[in-house]
Amino acid sequence: MTSNQPPLWRRAVAELVGTSLLVMIVVGSGIAAQQLSPNDIGLQLLQNSTATVLGLTVLILVFGPVSGAHFNPAVSLVDWILGRRNGTGLTLPELGTYAVAQALGAVSGSVVANAMFEVETSISVKDRATLGHLLGEVVATAGLILLIFTLAATKRGVLAAPAVGAYIGAAYWFTSSTSFANPAVTVGRIFSDTFAGIAPASVPGFVVAQLVGAAAGLGLLLILFPAAARTADDVVLPHDSAKTSS
Repeated sequence: MTSNQPPLWRRAVAELVGTSLLVMIVVGSGIAAQQLSPNDIGLQLLQNSTATVLGLTVLILVFGPVSGAHFNPAVSLVDWILGRRNGTGLTLPELGTYAVAQALGAVSGSVVANAMFEVETSISVKDRATLGHLLGEVVATAGLILLIFTLAATKRGVLAAPAVGAYIGAAYWFTSSTSFANPAVTVGRIFSDTFAGIAPASVPGFVVAQLVGAAAGLGLLLILFPAAARTADDVVLPHDSAKTSS
């Protein structure tokens, strides 16, 4: 990691709070949709996806200058892998810190979302691990990784917030899994037995599918943009402008 980055503790706070808010948006809007449109699953999905598109876009803009706004261990892992080629991106201790912060943030986001709607925090029983859903997670995650790192490689990081938001919103609809595409968010959604929840038994398959998708996205990236590793520090947004004395 280059020396002009904010200190790791500040980036970890940004990843924890940002991931927590992301899961609050996903779970909270799912609960609201379920309550407002109890008999129309299509409308519930539209409400849930719209809130996620808008919320994710804002979160990237807010937290991107501090941590890059990964909010996703798969993104952080690819950033670390790419950076090994040129001494850029996250170091291994930073990768671990990001992943822990993201996971803790995701769980806390579910708990707070449940509390806001006065819904008991409980383990979801919503089974999602079908072959179609797992394939959906491979496709969704591969596309997300390719998008994020392509924008960095082509110096178009300024478009990351709307582009990532738009992609996730679209993937809600064109993937059978509704595009979790994020191991931390997947774990966090265990703790809400609502529209947005996922049963613990489905999580290992989802996470494996997401990692396979991340590998596929990385492979496509290196085929299309061999010099992408040089911009690992700029994912999802360049994050050197928030540096202050620690």
